[in-house]
Amino acid sequence: MRLPNNAHVAIVDGENFTVMRNSGTPLEPKLASSEKPDLSATNFSAGVKHQDNIGQQHGRTDLNELAHGAAAAEWLNAKSIAGEITDILVIADPKTLGEMRRHYHTELEKRLVGEIGKTLSGEPTEKIEQVIARS
Repeated sequence: MRLPNNAHVAIVDGENFTVMRNSGTPLEPKLASSEKPDLSATNFSAGVKHQDNIGQQHGRTDLNELAHGAAAAEWLNAKSIAGEITDILVIADPKTLGEMRRHYHTELEKRLVGEIGKTLSGEPTEKIEQVIARS
């Protein structure tokens, strides 16, 4: 994947949210300047479609995790609308990524350079850079 220089990279899962920037070249990303935004998971709209007891009992649906994904998307939306983000790559586990997509604003969608549906929270920066380069 070609990741523009100075592009933001959002690494999200149901509990963590980290934003980094590419200080490398488009084909050889080097991630730096990590930021961990403080989110308030207040949007539980996913609960409307995930209210079945079986899913809750088997741990397939955690409304707090989905609300965290929605909060991450809302934070990215605000930064995109304000013009603070010009290029963004979103890396998230598939469930969180699906929930985030439901909340993308059109300004964020315009700035998306890609998405990777993989859990990389807590992984070393070098591994994240390799996954981006291979995608």
